[in-house]
Amino acid sequence: MSSHRRQPLVIVFATVVLLSSVCRSETNWPQWRGPTGRGHSDAKLPTQWQDSDVLWRVEVPGRGHSSPVLWGDRIFLTSSEPDGSKRFVHALDRKTGKVQWSQQVWQGAAERSHRMNMFASATCAVDGERVIAFFGHAGLHCLDLDGNRIWERKLGPFVNPWGTASSPVIHGDLVVQNCESEETSFLLGVDKQSGETAWRTRRESVRGWSTPILVGVAGKQELIINSELGVNGYDPFTGKDLWFSRGERGRGTPTVVEQDGVVVAVSGRPGAMWATKPGGRGDVNSTHEVWRTTRKAGRDLGSPIIVGEYLFVVSYRPGVASVYDLKTGNELAKSRLAGNVSASPIAAGGHLYVPNESGVVFVIKADQSLEVVAKNQIAAEEDELFRASIAAADGRMYVRSDHALYCIEK
Repeated sequence: MSSHRRQPLVIVFATVVLLSSVCRSETNWPQWRGPTGRGHSDAKLPTQWQDSDVLWRVEVPGRGHSSPVLWGDRIFLTSSEPDGSKRFVHALDRKTGKVQWSQQVWQGAAERSHRMNMFASATCAVDGERVIAFFGHAGLHCLDLDGNRIWERKLGPFVNPWGTASSPVIHGDLVVQNCESEETSFLLGVDKQSGETAWRTRRESVRGWSTPILVGVAGKQELIINSELGVNGYDPFTGKDLWFSRGERGRGTPTVVEQDGVVVAVSGRPGAMWATKPGGRGDVNSTHEVWRTTRKAGRDLGSPIIVGEYLFVVSYRPGVASVYDLKTGNELAKSRLAGNVSASPIAAGGHLYVPNESGVVFVIKADQSLEVVAKNQIAAEEDELFRASIAAADGRMYVRSDHALYCIEK
């Protein structure tokens, strides 16, 4: 066969491979808050469902608040013994929920934690070859997709009455981990292949567990993270501290969110919420701050989310959803939800999805109306707590309680 006759077949094959790759990437939920760390899903999710739409419920060995992550035909999540003496990474079959493997990665005397927290609250990160799991005092662990250990790092005692929950982020050949405690706090970049330190940057010793996100700025990337004192921007390749925007009242638990070159941070305790343009140097409050407003709701555990021109925040206790104008920070409306809300909302199809701690998943219009479209009660056992955020892909939602995982598809 001549070359000019073979060419169309090559083009068709290449196109199929490309489309297959794109489709596959859209079915993964590889880290805390999804592919971009901002809580958005392209999945077509139902707004209402019944018990019969729960495809499966699986008891996960141990206890944990980490969110599930998805890669290929597997789900990865962490847990621990209730007293923290053992820590585990699990892989479940995405279609059936069957546990494919459980790997104990650590055993020993547990560090101090808070009664609202557990010893497995950080969400895994996965890149198709490796699964990265963080357990604070119990270290940072790397496994392959079959559960074989590749490397592990001990990162310190983590003296902190709140425990730990900051999730790892994979950036190219690096794993970035926020390590905050009252004695020694630092941001760490390690080589993904070997686990060796690529850089380590000191941070103020504070309580907190915010997860960093990556933001594009003028053709480069910045690693941006919230804390009790404010927001920092770092060079993700070197760990260099680039800029700092001071906050108010502390905690800094929520992850920042970004859209169109504006980064929004919520303090955690009642107080400031503010927007900053990344790309600055040094103290940027006077040069890069866009707006600052006061949140008078209760504590904020969940992270904010942006949909279009609107910014949404859901407070912990009481569970109150608020919507703001992204450009000005002006509050537009608020809506009282039932129960306490620890999880961060996700967005899909023009709606927000957020569970309360009792397993009621609220579906809210992602606009100024804040209309609660549906309240879907998961038929859970009385002792189950829902503090993990939802993972979503391929029309399915994966909702985790402290000891079970649910798969929902209309």
